[in-house]
Amino acid sequence: MAGTGYPSKTLAVLSREAVVIAIAATGGALFSLLGAPAAWLSGAMILSALVAFVRPLPVLRRSWFDSTVLLSGTIIGSAATPEALSAAVRYPASLIILLFAMAGIMAATGAYLRYVARWSWLDALLAAAPGALATVLAVAQSKGANIGRISVVQLFRLLVLVALLPSLMQLTGLHSDVPVPPAKILDPWTMLLLLLAGFGVGLVLDRMGVAAPMMFGATLASAVAHGTGLVEGSLPPAVQIAVLVMLGSTMGGRVCAIPRRELLGLFPLAAGGLLVSLGVAFAFAWPAALLAGVSYADSMTAFAPGGLEAMAMLAFAMGLDTLYVGSHHLMRFLIIGFAMPFLIDRIPGRPPER
Repeated sequence: MAGTGYPSKTLAVLSREAVVIAIAATGGALFSLLGAPAAWLSGAMILSALVAFVRPLPVLRRSWFDSTVLLSGTIIGSAATPEALSAAVRYPASLIILLFAMAGIMAATGAYLRYVARWSWLDALLAAAPGALATVLAVAQSKGANIGRISVVQLFRLLVLVALLPSLMQLTGLHSDVPVPPAKILDPWTMLLLLLAGFGVGLVLDRMGVAAPMMFGATLASAVAHGTGLVEGSLPPAVQIAVLVMLGSTMGGRVCAIPRRELLGLFPLAAGGLLVSLGVAFAFAWPAALLAGVSYADSMTAFAPGGLEAMAMLAFAMGLDTLYVGSHHLMRFLIIGFAMPFLIDRIPGRPPER
């Protein structure tokens, strides 16, 4: 019968997508059990890439990616709590230096990838962006950038920072065994309203032609709601893990599309880009520490081009000034999230992959 084909086809597509997601989730769970840095994200990406090298995996439909970035933007914006924003204004000189550091990191690392690796400016600047990986991924998708190699450089930097920075911090002799306080979780209705608000803002931004509109819209709506105190709390941990798994799956699928010879050549480039980024970041961290009256260890962690959650947790674990470190990463996170779509809009891109 004519009506029996569509449900069967839909079920087949869903079953293939379920396999892809299950592979990514398994990788994240394994890395989490091993205590690896950025476990759910890195594990999902690495296992997806390894499996795809053996047998190509189907690409998830665009709706999966759009849903993921909507949730991711909501999580990003939830960091803009009144406490975090009030802490940020305590260090005006240091935050101003941070702005110059961010520009310096993107310019220097972007130029390195542009002129040494011969990448396009679009790919080079997205790979050079210091953190905010979900935003970078959303913008790369909308602009048709090479997500595979951008992901390799970005995730390499995150993994090395999270793995090695604690060892560098231990040289200061600072450590803390204080348990991490539990975060407040949004109730289902508040979460739904927040997601709908982000979706609505995203639709408006899409009509305006802004790159990565759902990511930007969800981040903006969530940041306003949390920053004004209208909403308090973040998405449930299970949802946050699901977002990391989906991002890792997307990255792994794109990484495996890179020819093996080119992939092996990316690691020296990623290492060189990391050294350039750290050199610029730590150079700016020195005067910032002096002006803010904090230790250089605090400033190194605050200026390190890693993820917001990872760097904030490292600061807490090492007994550093979490307000100083957290406020700087929050400002960097939000600035990249808000500015990246407009900055990259000025650079010609390729048609986005469907």
